[in-house]
Amino acid sequence: MSQDNAQQIDYWNGEAGHTWVAAQDRLDRMLAPITEALLARAAAAAGERIVDVGCGCGETTLALAGAGARVWGIDISEPMLAHAKARAAGNPSVAFSRTDAATQSFTDDHELVFSRFGVMFFADPGAAFANLRTALAPGGRLCFVCWQSPRDNPWVSIAGAALKPYLPEPAETPDPRDPGPFAFADRDYLRTIVEGAGFTDLAIEPLTPTLQVADDLPGALDFMARVGPMSRAMTELEGDDRDRALEAVRAALAPHLRDDGLRLGAACWLVSARAG
Repeated sequence: MSQDNAQQIDYWNGEAGHTWVAAQDRLDRMLAPITEALLARAAAAAGERIVDVGCGCGETTLALAGAGARVWGIDISEPMLAHAKARAAGNPSVAFSRTDAATQSFTDDHELVFSRFGVMFFADPGAAFANLRTALAPGGRLCFVCWQSPRDNPWVSIAGAALKPYLPEPAETPDPRDPGPFAFADRDYLRTIVEGAGFTDLAIEPLTPTLQVADDLPGALDFMARVGPMSRAMTELEGDDRDRALEAVRAALAPHLRDDGLRLGAACWLVSARAG
């Protein structure tokens, strides 16, 4: 296990994992348009065996099982897996394991490897996707969704631009391909990773839904400060600096509030391929 993977495991088993559990209902509602499109593309069928990579709190695992499939949800976060197990209690079609998909030893008898935003955090993505391919029977399907760049995601970029003046300059320019939510923003890089791992019939299609971020501005600020890219940045601010930054974010989001809440655009890549 690389140091980068160790850092991810520490992060998702600490406060972040518990925070995502607490926000599970809101997150699943916000991501519903993406989840629906991904499930439609995956087209899980009764009797299929599926690996749900980065299953988190179990929303997609349970949805896939609802199609009659047998689903193995895997994740590195014990807090989220505990919540997923509680949600799935008594369901014989699902199982959960705390394991790293990059190194887990698979049997090649699954028809589908599936992931909703769970494949962008690998320290060595080429090796990780090659390992995921070993889970698939010949002709088995890979189907996942990942974020395009932050600038193409108003639900991130609006708050991020407002927050930036209050944050210290990084010691060095981050590599956009480092493990993180936007590691696969570059479509050509994503293609190189997936095809280099031995997958064929690759399709990478844009998905640009509008997300219901919150019902009101206080709810949006609370949510963004606890979950997602803005939450990590906010950990660097305290006291008056944090208050001023939150006010700047509130002012930037206010023009986008409508009668039905705060709705902001998103941009993802919807990816499908087959085991070669």
